[in-house]
Amino acid sequence: KKRAVQKRMKVESAKAASMVKAREKKGSKNTAPGAETILSDEKNQEITLNKHTLTLTNLDKIYWPKEKITKGNMIRYYDQAADFIMPYLKDRPQSLNRYPNGIGGESFYQKNVGNQVPDWMKTYRYKSESDGKYKQFLVATDKASLLYMANLGCIEMNPWNSRIQKPDNPDWCVIDIDPDKTNTFNQVIEVAMKIKTYLDQLKVTAYCKTSGSTGMHIYIPLAAKYTYDQSRMFAEMLVTTVQQELPAISSIERSLSKRKGKIYLDFLQNRQIQTIAAPYSLRPKPGATVSMPLHWEEVKPGLKMSDFNIHNALNRIRQEPDIFKGVLGPGINLNKILSGIEKKQ
Repeated sequence: KKRAVQKRMKVESAKAASMVKAREKKGSKNTAPGAETILSDEKNQEITLNKHTLTLTNLDKIYWPKEKITKGNMIRYYDQAADFIMPYLKDRPQSLNRYPNGIGGESFYQKNVGNQVPDWMKTYRYKSESDGKYKQFLVATDKASLLYMANLGCIEMNPWNSRIQKPDNPDWCVIDIDPDKTNTFNQVIEVAMKIKTYLDQLKVTAYCKTSGSTGMHIYIPLAAKYTYDQSRMFAEMLVTTVQQELPAISSIERSLSKRKGKIYLDFLQNRQIQTIAAPYSLRPKPGATVSMPLHWEEVKPGLKMSDFNIHNALNRIRQEPDIFKGVLGPGINLNKILSGIEKKQ
């Protein structure tokens, strides 16, 4: 059944690409001036953005059934959040997590887009370490590409940790704090703050955000100065130290059976082609939650995942636009940090 859905979606993608190419030759009906695109209440709409024509389809389709939030609502969110989210998407290959019928329908990941996208969409050919095969990844470049992905049913945006300019050198190291169903969010907060305390001891500036799902993400800027292996080993060292201080509630075991009832400190996100929900990304979860950057002072008991959603996120982002900016900054000096750890030992 899943293969049938994937086959059907590939056909739909090819048709949509053909429609876009044809309309690019004819010109567009609606132009999108300024920072915000003019989206109508029509079921289907054609817009011109960044000199590219997009056909937005099925905008009235319900994507979050309980909240009655539509695909059009989702695309409007990304349209208005584009200036904030694009710094973390630009020039990064994407793993497309597609929900063509909303969060209640079947979904699938698409990494290899082949020639199914319009000519103006940028792609990147990369050999996968997992299967040794080359895949043609879609690359985010501007708001037009962001809305194109949203129109494919990508509720969340999943960029690589690295850019195509330096594909094997991540811009950040990330620790994914992933709770078990039995863990409370206050326990997630406890783990996050323990990681923060340890990083403070190492004089490492880190940035945090809600995952928008159940956990939290902590980012450490690397400025593409190190390899994925170095990033992964650094993350492993960090989480191993923290886990030893919180053995009752945390684990670095990947196997679900071995870490049952404990929060998983996932350092394996620091590998080629691995992706994690971008800052300000919507998530395909009840309530249309958003992965929201936080001040560390906000990471305290009482914080809830539902605090940030499609309805209030834009106001928050506009008021606090620079919380995550340092993630793309100069980056840490890993050799200096490791030398300092060795001296303490």
